[in-house]
Amino acid sequence: MRKIILVYGGIAGILMITMFIINFSLMERGILTLDNAELFGYTTMIVVLSLIFFGVKTFRDRHTNGAMTFWKGFKVGISITAIASLFYAGGWEVYYNTVPEVKETFMQRYTELCVKQMQQNGKSQAEIDTKVEELKSMGEVYKNPFIRFGISLTEIFPIGLAIALISAGILRKKEILPAG
Repeated sequence: MRKIILVYGGIAGILMITMFIINFSLMERGILTLDNAELFGYTTMIVVLSLIFFGVKTFRDRHTNGAMTFWKGFKVGISITAIASLFYAGGWEVYYNTVPEVKETFMQRYTELCVKQMQQNGKSQAEIDTKVEELKSMGEVYKNPFIRFGISLTEIFPIGLAIALISAGILRKKEILPAG
């Protein structure tokens, strides 16, 4: 079980790191904006975290003779999620701290995107100014690596949790995708 969790979690984590590096490089080239990069990032998370399903299935087929309880499948799935999430948050920390333009401009670019969206949605200047002040405060908090790490975990972990629940629910049934 441990090997399956480490392999699938590690592969998912490495793929997530690779994808956010690609995501940022596409933004730097102007191919993606911060707005559609977020959509690209979350879509990537869902696709990559589908490895949870395959990890749970591998566990079911190899270690439980094709039948397992929901909770056993969930335990495997949430463990894969935890490993992938730690890779992702750790990878973001390394990337954030080693690529100077990201560290220097990330919060500024995020603030600009929020202002642009608020302007497009017809928000008043007072509302925009309030939001800018909130984001400045958030920018100060974001400088703390422990908080930044936690924020990164909250981006990916809930998606993995949902996929682990779905995978455990589907794969507890022996007749669904039986081992071939």
